[in-house]
Amino acid sequence: MIATFNSTQSVDVGGKPVETDSEGYLADRSQWSEEFARELARREGLVLTPAHWEVIRFLRDFFFEHGVQAQVRVMIRHFTALWGPERGSNHHLHEMFPRGGPQKQGNRLAGLLRTKGEH
Repeated sequence: MIATFNSTQSVDVGGKPVETDSEGYLADRSQWSEEFARELARREGLVLTPAHWEVIRFLRDFFFEHGVQAQVRVMIRHFTALWGPERGSNHHLHEMFPRGGPQKQGNRLAGLLRTKGEH
């Protein structure tokens, strides 16, 4: 039997605590805001550039349109078409989101759930 610990933390957004799990995923997706994303990114040592915001908005739009999170290959296809083969590559997307790539860190910052198979 595997024990699961569901410890919670919070991110201060405008003086109000926003609850997350121990890895920074929102407890309540409706509490997402750009301020939340900026503060979580700051805590993770990441400065959000316009390109980061493009990825975050893509992730949110894809999720709300399709009801599932975008797979990395879908992101690569989209951003290669948008930015070209070097900037849209898997390598570049993982450089942009060094703490788990766009599917983990990107989803956290976008206020989405843990991806399937994540522990």
